[in-house]
Amino acid sequence: MLPPTEPADSSNDFRDRKTVLVVFGILTVLMGGFCALMVPLMFWSQTMAAKAGAPQNLQMMMPGMAIYGGLAVALVWLGIGSMMARRWARALLLIFSWGWLVMGVISIGMMAFMLPHIMETAHAAAPPGQPALPASANTLVMVISMLIMGVMFLLLPGAWILFYRSRYVKATCEARDPVVRWTDRCPLPVLAISLWVAWGAPMMLFMAVAYKGVVPVFGTFVVGPLGSALYVLFALFWGYSAWAMYKLDRRGWWLIVICLSLFSISAFMTYSRHEISELYTLMEFPKEQIAQIEKLGFFKGQTMAWMTLACTVPILAYLLYVRKYFVRS
Repeated sequence: MLPPTEPADSSNDFRDRKTVLVVFGILTVLMGGFCALMVPLMFWSQTMAAKAGAPQNLQMMMPGMAIYGGLAVALVWLGIGSMMARRWARALLLIFSWGWLVMGVISIGMMAFMLPHIMETAHAAAPPGQPALPASANTLVMVISMLIMGVMFLLLPGAWILFYRSRYVKATCEARDPVVRWTDRCPLPVLAISLWVAWGAPMMLFMAVAYKGVVPVFGTFVVGPLGSALYVLFALFWGYSAWAMYKLDRRGWWLIVICLSLFSISAFMTYSRHEISELYTLMEFPKEQIAQIEKLGFFKGQTMAWMTLACTVPILAYLLYVRKYFVRS
């Protein structure tokens, strides 16, 4: 849930935050540079793994590379906007920071659950005769990993949220950028969900190309041209919903609620009947990587089915929260 920002100080007597806006802008640009470095680093790590005899699969890396590349461009652009005290940059960085925090909470929860299993799998795959790490070392590794994730996904986004939601930052941006921007024409909570849905449209097109058009459809998998056509249709729905919600048109809200509900039910029915390894096989992932995923044991049985529902429920709850902003068509 994205709470409203503190009300801006309408008087001329406010604390100018231009200097701190520049500092946070520079830090945001540096984060964008880090994301940009992750793209060649992922490619390099996959190349090194291939030289060591591990199977190389660029298909698996493509989503991560696309996300890091998109984040790099967005963060550099937003950082420059913050240094220039632009109203749109403050609004978008606040939305980004809330999304960063929410994803961080989810990631930390998943890592806390998965890390012990990952370490057990790594120990089981160690060469014969190699001494196992003591229990204290395993605990230390897990504690350090969780602390690093806590700083990256809780403390940092929390600092960005506290800064950009300040009424003084809002007043500074409005004083130095008096033009009404496109981010001012939509309530911030609605703008947030509109932008995230808009981000989903190109990701749907990406899925159609990168993953052989494999779609879970009410208990089975649709593959090939028909699946790719479904992804294109989803992308059109997502794009229209994002634009309609930005315009506060209730039709966009209803469309995304219906699509998400049907997509969640469809995925639940499919993953209740099929193992996740079947999905990766249809996507033509290397058998070695599928075997490694199966060893982790996280997606056995109906785990994946319940995870899809668990991910959909908070999104639908947020959509219900923002419904009050929409007018009748």
